[in-house]
Amino acid sequence: MTSDLSNPVVAGFHPDPSVCRAGDDYYLACSSFEYFPGVPIFHSRDLVHWTQIGNALDRPSQLPLPPGTRSSGGLYAPTLRHHDGRFWLVVTNVSAGGNQLYTATDPAGPWSEPIPLPDVAGIDPDLAWDADGTCWCTVAGVSQVRLDTATGSVLGEPQRIWSGTPGAKAPEAPHLYRIGDHWYLLLAEGGTERGHAVSVARGPSPSGPFEPCPFNPILTHRGTDHPIQNTGHADLVQAPDGSWWMVLLGVRPGGGSPGWHVLGRETHLAPVRWVDGWPVAGPLTLDLPAVGWPLYPAAAEPVRDDFDGPMHPRWVSLRRPPSTSPDRPGWLTLHAAGGSLDDLDVTLVARRQQHLACKARTLLDPGEGRGGLVVRLDEAHHYEIEVFAGTAKVLARIGPLRAEVASCPVPDGPVVLGVDVAPASTDDPRCGPDVLAFGVEGADGTFTALATLDGRYLSTEVAGGFTGRVIGMYCADGTVRFDWFDYAGGL
Repeated sequence: MTSDLSNPVVAGFHPDPSVCRAGDDYYLACSSFEYFPGVPIFHSRDLVHWTQIGNALDRPSQLPLPPGTRSSGGLYAPTLRHHDGRFWLVVTNVSAGGNQLYTATDPAGPWSEPIPLPDVAGIDPDLAWDADGTCWCTVAGVSQVRLDTATGSVLGEPQRIWSGTPGAKAPEAPHLYRIGDHWYLLLAEGGTERGHAVSVARGPSPSGPFEPCPFNPILTHRGTDHPIQNTGHADLVQAPDGSWWMVLLGVRPGGGSPGWHVLGRETHLAPVRWVDGWPVAGPLTLDLPAVGWPLYPAAAEPVRDDFDGPMHPRWVSLRRPPSTSPDRPGWLTLHAAGGSLDDLDVTLVARRQQHLACKARTLLDPGEGRGGLVVRLDEAHHYEIEVFAGTAKVLARIGPLRAEVASCPVPDGPVVLGVDVAPASTDDPRCGPDVLAFGVEGADGTFTALATLDGRYLSTEVAGGFTGRVIGMYCADGTVRFDWFDYAGGL
């Protein structure tokens, strides 16, 4: 058990957080982009410790991701709400279908089939209900329309309401709330890079007119050396003691200049104070301040997945359920589709990297197939150790370049593959954020590194996009089997 009060509260590639409260329980949803299943759902009793309880979109009928879905396509920026005894989730599938609405009585699932919202244009949809029960849907830009949640049809024409600070780019992630005598419109602006910020306006009704807060932006770390950067895309929530907080995304850059973040945009928690009727956030720090309510620490996750039963919801694949079969009990059997990790349809089962320092091991039986262990950012940025025909090879794909970095013979039959990730230990301004050592582990547990690679090339600053690293298992030819997978973080 752990009770550390620290940020991020949901580490690793968990961006665009949206939070709601139902009684004494809190639930949180995040973007998932090209990965399946989509929209991870977390539960907490204290806003500090979160446990993943499922994925909202866990059936292909709910989440169509066409074979050509690009990396950083797919699902953008969900909003999760609890209203009238039900949970509501609205999200944009930029690769198929646009905005979609889902409902559930239990946020752990099952969630409904999608209700299409064909006349709601734009990303980052938000839902809010007024006292009359009218649902207001607000999207990036910022425009708003009344919504019939039963049919997905709109009522009236979209109206522009408030688009943030004049001259600031990318007004997005709108969230609308009735708090006291005012309606508050929370907004992200400045882009999801180093200029990201949170601003707010208020008005007498859901449609305004809105006046901006004189303290805007109410949270940003742009132009600072703060260890948490790219702060934005926030959602307000009331804590058990009545105080106000916000969840928001941020990144932890490392290395020299300009700094590289490798885990993606992570979910953070910040206190909110009220100043002259305005919510003002902060400070946002790596160490959370003491809170005035009981804590419910989450049980520590086991290091090992043995694949003896249903897969934990942390495991994801690319664009569709992976090609598997239960032909060897207690093993994860993968069948190849794409021929390499450069391909959109490669068979991959992975989990998010959630620690700046970590190690992963897996026991692979390649049989006559070809597969291995990978650290992936996208199709053009990944490192892996692959076994085929008695040889283990370390491969690197960086943009248009693909290279075999090292190799060694391995005995026939099962072999333990591994990767150790460690922050860089130099202050050279040209230094990357971390190093990744790939190798094999002997029967006595001795790890032999075949190659050590610079982690900056698996960072968002190099690759672009909106995701973060995942670590997992893949099959690129034939059939391969995995007996277990270990992931240990915080080393």
